[in-house]
Amino acid sequence: MEMLKALPAVRLETATAVTDGVRRFEGFLMRDLLELVGAHGSTVTASALNDYAIDIAVSEFDRYDVLVAYEMDGEPLLPSDKGPLWIVYPRDQHAELQDIRYDYRWVWQLRWLDIK
Repeated sequence: MEMLKALPAVRLETATAVTDGVRRFEGFLMRDLLELVGAHGSTVTASALNDYAIDIAVSEFDRYDVLVAYEMDGEPLLPSDKGPLWIVYPRDQHAELQDIRYDYRWVWQLRWLDIK
């Protein structure tokens, strides 16, 4: 977590499909993480603590400011409530991100990324 918090911090205010109202998230951009670790590929498989997994095109991280959040509303995300990391899309800033297909990409309790 220390390494992740060393990435440039980004704040995002947006509504989600699973919380009430607009929430304030803090974290880092997924594209910054991929650059930091030297990841190369076209697809990221994001996996959660409960073994949920979904493939996300790397191009989405260039097109949108997709956040990996470690805080919501100024409080650390805990495993008991979507933490410690949660992939968050800027859905209020882009109408197309309000489509349910993008909601499936909001991986909470993120534990693993596999780049192919």
